[in-house]
Amino acid sequence: MLFWFIAIAITAIACAALFYAAGRRVVNDTAPELDDPNSHFRLVLAGIDADLAAGKLGEVEAQAAKGELAREILRLKAEAGHVVATAKGLGQAPLLAGLAGIAVVTLGIYAVLGSPDMPSQPLAGRPEAVAQTIDLEDAITRIESQLTANPDDLRGWTVIAPAYLELSRYADAARAYRRIIELSAPTADLQTSLAEALMLASNGAGSPEAMTLLRAAAASDPTHVLSRLYIAAELTRAEDYPAAVTAWQEALALSKGGEPWLTTAQQGLAVAQNGGVAPANDAEAAAIGQMVSGLAGRLSANGGTIEEWTQLVRAYLVLGDTDSAQATYDDAVVAYPQAFNHGDLDILALGAGLKLNGAQP
Repeated sequence: MLFWFIAIAITAIACAALFYAAGRRVVNDTAPELDDPNSHFRLVLAGIDADLAAGKLGEVEAQAAKGELAREILRLKAEAGHVVATAKGLGQAPLLAGLAGIAVVTLGIYAVLGSPDMPSQPLAGRPEAVAQTIDLEDAITRIESQLTANPDDLRGWTVIAPAYLELSRYADAARAYRRIIELSAPTADLQTSLAEALMLASNGAGSPEAMTLLRAAAASDPTHVLSRLYIAAELTRAEDYPAAVTAWQEALALSKGGEPWLTTAQQGLAVAQNGGVAPANDAEAAAIGQMVSGLAGRLSANGGTIEEWTQLVRAYLVLGDTDSAQATYDDAVVAYPQAFNHGDLDILALGAGLKLNGAQP
């Protein structure tokens, strides 16, 4: 019902506009300049008479000039009369009837052939529309032809590189990103994209060149998260867990909370801290990993209570990171050298097999 209301309203507005444009007008049927005593023509006529009186024009020349002026006046009157005839030639009633007929016929045809009650459909549900979309393969073929003719077309390489990744053409993507870097500059984003293509092309075997690119990207931009996430993931894959823990923590340190990669990074840290084995409860491990990284950084920078040191040691033990638990225990003893201050911590460490040290009576 709403559709028909809108359609009828739009049709009425369009017909009204056409009726106004083509309908009767109040048009002067005489040229106002002809009757105005100050008009151009009267001034010209007065000028001719003045020149004749002053002897500048002869009688024959003056009559010829007046004749030309008279012909011009007659021509303008004829044009004015033609405009009036044109404006009045179409009656309002036939015009209105014609517009109404067009509107009725148009709406009637759509009511029979159209589908105003059909709900809107997404593009994927309309095969005829999908068939008209540009095929990615065809687009890439056209761009490749252009790049063959102009291999220095930076814009073309910039467009085609991510398209290659989308089609899993990783070697071609790596080649494209290399060309972009050659034609522009080795930014952190471009180095990371090239590293991504190389890692995907390696089928999980790793790529020393990719790691070199990722480290260069991280070094060039201290706030570049993606390169650090890839570094941490590769170190975890290579089972270099101590280095992976550091890399995950560096990436998490750049988080402001709520990023889409945050949970993955927390889980990666938990896996690295647990020697490559994911904890039984992934959600708990992620929460512990987040807490560990934040608490460890704060205690290292500002110190804390013995209870907080004990909490950090227990978290490392839960994650299976015995070395970090031992190092944290040692730092806690340095911070609280009196044995009576860390009795509960000693009991925890002893039960976990940590080495007790340095406690003063």
